[in-house]
Amino acid sequence: MSNPPASPWRIDDLAHRAGLTVDTVRYYQTQGLLPPAERCGRAKVYGPQHLERLERIRQLQQRRFSLAAIRALVSEDHEGLANGVFADRDETRTYDLDELVERSGTDRPFAEAMKASGLLRDPADHGRDAYDGEDLELLRAMAELRRIGIDDRVIVELGRIYADGVEATQRQVVDLFGGRRPLDMTADELAAFQRVVGQSSAELLTPMRRMVDYAHHRTMQRLALAAIERGLLPDPSK
Repeated sequence: MSNPPASPWRIDDLAHRAGLTVDTVRYYQTQGLLPPAERCGRAKVYGPQHLERLERIRQLQQRRFSLAAIRALVSEDHEGLANGVFADRDETRTYDLDELVERSGTDRPFAEAMKASGLLRDPADHGRDAYDGEDLELLRAMAELRRIGIDDRVIVELGRIYADGVEATQRQVVDLFGGRRPLDMTADELAAFQRVVGQSSAELLTPMRRMVDYAHHRTMQRLALAAIERGLLPDPSK
């Protein structure tokens, strides 16, 4: 059995220190967001680790994570993920779908079509409770394709191609980091690799994005050149 905190707090003490109501603290407990209280005789007591967890919950709520996502990210083991993979480039503004459409210069049917393509996802799918700046950047980019003269049907199908392709690729990446792809590693080497991934998630994101951008750009160049050489692309002069 774990030892009680050196200076144990009752639940109302914890709530006061965290700036919350007792009901809110109890709600977080029922949702599995807060570690269980320690037993001290017949009483249940709390300590600094509970206060730190409540502060972590507050920080994630301010970043518009849903409670389901907070439950998955709130432990210290996954702090790197929250600061890396789940750190969007613009979390400062949030939007509902109507606001997103208005600010992007598109229209609701087009946004709904992009959602149906799988490219523009519901915020809950990636742990958020609202759209943010990255979603706005996407729709603005799609609006630019429209302005150039690309047919909506082509844009939506392009979104579907990328959504499906990236999903399949990223599943393989998750399997790789989770040790579910064959690697010439011992069990100890694999465990060491996974520790590095867990501790360095925030640092991994930038070089991995560069890898993806590079692979995308060079692959597009290579395939476009091959298509030109084989006469598979239309001649813009005709």
